[in-house]
Amino acid sequence: MELNEEVLSDVVKRLRRVQGQVGGLVQMIESGRDCKDVITQLAAASRALDRAGFKLIASGLEQCIADGSEQSVADRAQLEKLFLALA
Repeated sequence: MELNEEVLSDVVKRLRRVQGQVGGLVQMIESGRDCKDVITQLAAASRALDRAGFKLIASGLEQCIADGSEQSVADRAQLEKLFLALA
């Protein structure tokens, strides 16, 4: 299944933002920042990763529903499993 370019572009932007957050987390830990601050940023990065994954899955499900072919039914089942892995 191929995903919409607009969706992929958005997901890449989200992942680049997460990449920056993870770099910031490493610096925070290395500089001895307060545990509360580190955990807050770690939670934000985790949520951002989840959102990127959910966006991909939602787009894939949308395509499967619109397609309606036999292959799309199999793709939908796989996407549902992926969704549950993120949940």
